Amino acid sequence: MPRFSIIVPVFKVQGFLRECLDSVLEQSYPDIEVIAVDDCSPDGCGAILDEYAARDPRMRVLHLPENVGLGRARNAGMPLAGGDYLLFLDSDDTLTPGALRAMADRLEETSDPDVLVFDYARTYWWGGTRRNVLARVLAEAGEGTFSAAGHPEILDLLMVVWNKAYRRAFVEREGFAFPPGYYEDTPWTFPVMLSAERIAALDRICLAYRQRRQGNILSTTSRKHFDIHDQYERVFAFIGSRPELSHWGPYLHRKMGEHCLDILSKEDRLPEADKAEFFRLTAALLRKHGTGPVPAELRLLEGGFTRYRVRRQAARAGRELGRRGQQARRAVAARVKHGWSAAHGHRPLDPHLAVYSAFSHRGALGDPAAVYAAARELAPHLRGVWVVRDEEQAALLPPETEYVLLDSLAYHRVTARATYFVNNVNWPGSLVKRPGSVHIHTHQGTPLKYMAADLLHKPGARHGLDVPQMLRRADRWDYSLVANRHSELVWERAYPCHFTSLRSGSPRNDVLVRARPEEGAAARARLGIPAGNRVVLYAPTRREYVRGGHAERLDLAAFADGLGAGHTLVVRLHPSLADGPARGMGLTELHRRGVVVDATDELRVEDVMLASDALVTDYSALMFDYANLDRPIVLLADDWGAYTASRGAYFDITADAPGHVARSQPELARLFASGAWRDGESERLRAGFRTRFCEFDDGRAAERVVRTLMLGERPVSPAAVVPVPAQAGHDVLAAS
Repeated sequence: MPRFSIIVPVFKVQGFLRECLDSVLEQSYPDIEVIAVDDCSPDGCGAILDEYAARDPRMRVLHLPENVGLGRARNAGMPLAGGDYLLFLDSDDTLTPGALRAMADRLEETSDPDVLVFDYARTYWWGGTRRNVLARVLAEAGEGTFSAAGHPEILDLLMVVWNKAYRRAFVEREGFAFPPGYYEDTPWTFPVMLSAERIAALDRICLAYRQRRQGNILSTTSRKHFDIHDQYERVFAFIGSRPELSHWGPYLHRKMGEHCLDILSKEDRLPEADKAEFFRLTAALLRKHGTGPVPAELRLLEGGFTRYRVRRQAARAGRELGRRGQQARRAVAARVKHGWSAAHGHRPLDPHLAVYSAFSHRGALGDPAAVYAAARELAPHLRGVWVVRDEEQAALLPPETEYVLLDSLAYHRVTARATYFVNNVNWPGSLVKRPGSVHIHTHQGTPLKYMAADLLHKPGARHGLDVPQMLRRADRWDYSLVANRHSELVWERAYPCHFTSLRSGSPRNDVLVRARPEEGAAARARLGIPAGNRVVLYAPTRREYVRGGHAERLDLAAFADGLGAGHTLVVRLHPSLADGPARGMGLTELHRRGVVVDATDELRVEDVMLASDALVTDYSALMFDYANLDRPIVLLADDWGAYTASRGAYFDITADAPGHVARSQPELARLFASGAWRDGESERLRAGFRTRFCEFDDGRAAERVVRTLMLGERPVSPAAVVPVPAQAGHDVLAAS
């Protein structure tokens, strides 16, 4: 008996069907059967199904003699199912890699619940991906099981059939089946969820829900939407037959009204001539099943269709007036702030005022934070003020740190008077550089990929970037900090502006250069890493050739398992991916189960590096900083060609690598299994890499910046960590 029976109804999807079937049959979890139901599809779907069934004995095809519709096609497949759990997969959607393994693990963990609810992401025809906006409901459900009464928020999720796995014995015992119609998910999902005694949640994106360019049947203009009334009648009939579920009546009453109002409010759902009839039927259904006062949000359904239209038009007019009023208030506020800045701009600069920002005003981080700390020690007469986006970011600042909120009056006051400006991202274009002010740009590490002006010939990589504006903002720089001659050459080419390069080293790397073995202990304890474990840090970068930037390059669970006992895999995503669907593709769920540690939200990446014993990365600039620790680095470079074609690179990192290079996950696994990741060749490669890219990182970079640029002392050049060959920098020139 297989663990999963996956029922796939098929009708007119020949362009998407192979991708759907491949996503199932290529899963790492093999204990499945696939029941494909050909709903008398008039295209080539039937032949495609037979082709796959001939290749894979786990797949069975049922050809229906006539078209019966999505719900009844699912019904036709259910009697053939022999698995412990039923999954219903629409034939234009796909399972994500590792989805079935994650489901099986969660089912075992929760002792076979009646229903498992998992997450999904919408994927768009133009390549975009957007995670379910209510994913938090799954995260908040807890680690055990629950009922709908115990966690009613679970019913706020999209009421569809395909984001759940159903225990087959439970479905058969309750006699659940799909009715005919176009809203057939409604009378299946509500009865199932209300009847289930044990529900479990899986906070992981297991399914890619395809959003077709032309939309699906439920987003077209048609009288088919009238089907919603019959389907809710079936739901009410179900709870009417189950006295123990009668208390759900008011809830379903409200849900039904909201659902119908949503259809009615869409301009492109119902033919204009049919809207009044739809309104009357909805209002009648509301009265029929009402058991008390009409909820406030449904009072639009009282008083007739004409009154409803008047109320809707009044609401739209109110929103438009509110929008115009908000625009006017913003314009007045902007004029006030501009006048405030202009007034303070006529006052002399404050020679003791320094303003700091990092990573687009996210807090006291990176190089600016290191310079700030050094200034407090070496130049206590300087007043340091941080610019942060909001109070949430301000709460993360160290105690007693002075700050202003971006674009507030206080922000305009301090930026109009400050002498020193320290940032690793350009300041807003509205900030005017006054004569006598000193702008110090720290960058965000050593560049491997093309930056700024070098992106002009990489249209995909510069998508969303205004390079001319970027350069105009860089025109305000007085000093550009560099950690090596490679960076010096790149920045002077990528930013053709009038600044002076300071061979300072990277201030944030001081802590790495001076690191003692025990300094990672605090971070290890905070991350919950067992004492004595060897820690492997995996830090992938974003991809420009993938919409959204995230590419699943590594099976984290398999890699972590391959490392063996006594090892901990720590994952830190690129900051630009932290709020996207990347974590929902498995990282969050693996972190919860203790398979890996997700350190993406750790504020100080330096602490994460100190906590690790080795780094696995692809093309992340983190490797240049990590080399200061003189610990093993392994590159996973399975898509180097695609990466360089889309983004561009200043040199071939696979040829001048900081350690061994793996071209595939199996090769990466072999490097760790054999111990080659830290052999003599690894040490030799790392030494050469450090020679070139840790040249000025001597542990005194922040002090050097403060003494040279803020205190006016004579600059003292850093001593090279290791001798630098005369040909250093040939890579950048060759890239020209």
